[in-house]
Amino acid sequence: MATRTRFVLLMHPKEFKQEKEATGRLTHLCLANSEIQVGIGFDDHEAVQRIIATPENFPVLLYPGANAHDLSRGELTADVLQGRQLVVFLLDATWSCARKMLRVSPTLQRLPRVKFTASGRSRYLIKRQPQDGCLSTLEAAHELLGALAAAGLDRYEDPAQMLGLFEKMQQHQIRCASQSTGPRHGGRTVRDPATRDNTPAQPRGNSARRRRYLK
Repeated sequence: MATRTRFVLLMHPKEFKQEKEATGRLTHLCLANSEIQVGIGFDDHEAVQRIIATPENFPVLLYPGANAHDLSRGELTADVLQGRQLVVFLLDATWSCARKMLRVSPTLQRLPRVKFTASGRSRYLIKRQPQDGCLSTLEAAHELLGALAAAGLDRYEDPAQMLGLFEKMQQHQIRCASQSTGPRHGGRTVRDPATRDNTPAQPRGNSARRRRYLK
């Protein structure tokens, strides 16, 4: 899918090497104008620093926060871009790993932040989100493109493409689990997503700190 916006997926090494249901990788395959950069700290990452330093780019970080521009409310306009290409950095990692990636990367901390108002809860059936509003990387890219299109900053002609592939990926994982021998698969008990309670887990320890940080 062609987009005006350039997407740079900053992927944690654990996601790159270990994650079987990597929605960041699937997002990259869906978006022609996207790339994956792997790392934890990005201040010394040549490719990322080159993107940030290019005068023709307008780099932003998709990350919640009080000072983030809400794309769903039109808080980023073409006048702000002034003809520069919008480059969106997305942290592709668990929330705890994403916080560390941001903490050790002051360059990313200084970027303008953007956010959106999600259209609904996560569609991720095979993983439990820590709280309402948390989305997979693919879902975040989908919501972001919808907000950019509504603001006139991009086009999103086929929203069903990404969500359809997301659904197929999950169904494939469910079939693989159901065909495994015994009640366990990959070291964990297999449960039918249709019977799973997808209510976000109650905050405890690091999860409680995550909830406070995201507000």
